[in-house]
Amino acid sequence: MATNLAIDNDLLHEALEISGLKTKKETVNLALKEFINRRKQSEIIDIFGIMDPDSDYDYKKGRTR
Repeated sequence: MATNLAIDNDLLHEALEISGLKTKKETVNLALKEFINRRKQSEIIDIFGIMDPDSDYDYKKGRTR
């Protein structure tokens, strides 16, 4: 899907430098993925205190060495 956006050139160039990516497209796509992941993580944190823990869950069972 082709989209025309007015993106701040200074921000885009700084993101390119920091990311080490080669293209603007890669940089914008990575930024969008990181934004989405961060928002999903904050949603998980928000519901963390709401959910009741499972008393039958054995956290040691899932460990491997």
